[in-house]
Amino acid sequence: MVTLGFLSAIAIGTALLLLPISTTGQRASFVEALFTATSAACVTGLVVVDTETFWTPFGQGVILVLIQIGGFGVMTVASLLGLLLSRRLGLRTRMVAAESTHTVGLGDVKKVMLGALRFTVVAELVLAVVLTVRLMIGYGETFRHAAWSGIFHSLSAFNNAGFSIYGDSLMRFVSDPWICLPICAAVIVGGLGFPVLLELWRLSRTRRGDNRRSALRDPARWSIHARLTLGTTAVLLTVGTVFFLVVEWANPQTFGPLSVPGKLLAAFTQSVMPRTAGFNSIDTSELNHGSWFFTDMLMFIGGGSAGTAGGVKVGTFAVLAFIIWSELRGDPDVTAFDRRIARATQRQALTVALVGVAAVVVTTLAITVSVSPTVLPLDRVLFEVISAFTTTGLSTGVTADLAGWHQVLLTVLMFLGRLGPITLGTGLALRSRHKFYRRPESAVIIG
Repeated sequence: MVTLGFLSAIAIGTALLLLPISTTGQRASFVEALFTATSAACVTGLVVVDTETFWTPFGQGVILVLIQIGGFGVMTVASLLGLLLSRRLGLRTRMVAAESTHTVGLGDVKKVMLGALRFTVVAELVLAVVLTVRLMIGYGETFRHAAWSGIFHSLSAFNNAGFSIYGDSLMRFVSDPWICLPICAAVIVGGLGFPVLLELWRLSRTRRGDNRRSALRDPARWSIHARLTLGTTAVLLTVGTVFFLVVEWANPQTFGPLSVPGKLLAAFTQSVMPRTAGFNSIDTSELNHGSWFFTDMLMFIGGGSAGTAGGVKVGTFAVLAFIIWSELRGDPDVTAFDRRIARATQRQALTVALVGVAAVVVTTLAITVSVSPTVLPLDRVLFEVISAFTTTGLSTGVTADLAGWHQVLLTVLMFLGRLGPITLGTGLALRSRHKFYRRPESAVIIG
């Protein structure tokens, strides 16, 4: 049902983008409309045409609606509509919504969905107001244009889509903290995942002890999932900022011309965006090759589970790291924060990661064997493929130059990347069952 929901949204979006009212000049081709609709519904941000000049306000509005539907989840939206109409959720609808929102129990679905809806509306509204005011005061834009730009970039940022109605994305705002920092904040918050945000909200309202101290200030009260997500996110953002600052400091095409505060802001922004946001405040095609590869790794990891981010998710990455650490130490169990991680969770993490690697490798191979390396070097192809699979949207500028069937291949990869980890992880969890026997054990030489 989740798959059919996304397919329906993409089909309707493609049909609308094919209308003459959607484009400023010649009508979009089927591949251009399909690619754009899939990129928007899968909150990716990769484009084959310039969003600012090719699409009319109507076409941009279609893209914006697809971003919101894709970010919040087609089935979550359908469940919310059913809830508002019938005032209750049936068991089947709860099960579908649980699969879409990654809630722990069926009893939490209604609370998570309504909480996610309220938080989404408030966060997007606040960011839209901030951007609108800044564009009017700092850049002299009219209220109408500033408001549209603020709303568009607010929804695109919170849903980790990366679409921009500016041809250079955020490059014109590279040194403006009033634009970059609010967008980065929306990207981070939207990528943490609704269960984590809901847990933090509950803890902030829970008091403990005689001094009525908020439980939010006591990390011991946080769930393992929240601690893994927040801790890994903080580490990746810090490491990414330092890496880009060091590697790109003297690059005349990226950080070189900027002031020291500008470099710090650009490095932080560049570290945030590979979390599957897709905006860029510097020219991605001019990054050093080492920066491309590091960005590949950040994009593949992605953001938090049950959020608007893509990738294999930071939770998966953290579990794999704990598996490696426990194996190196020779521990019989994999533990994190004094809790044992279930073997089923370990297998799911390994499966999701390896399936992601396989999807990237197969697609990269299919493109590279059909294109001369002098036309499309391997590192650029790998960058585009990972960006599509992880629904990031960052690009070295070669997506529009790919052949039609290459773009269709990336379209399929964006769809699989948006739904693959969700449906695969949930499917593995639902199929887990207790067996009353075990096969004889045998050793295999490893390494």
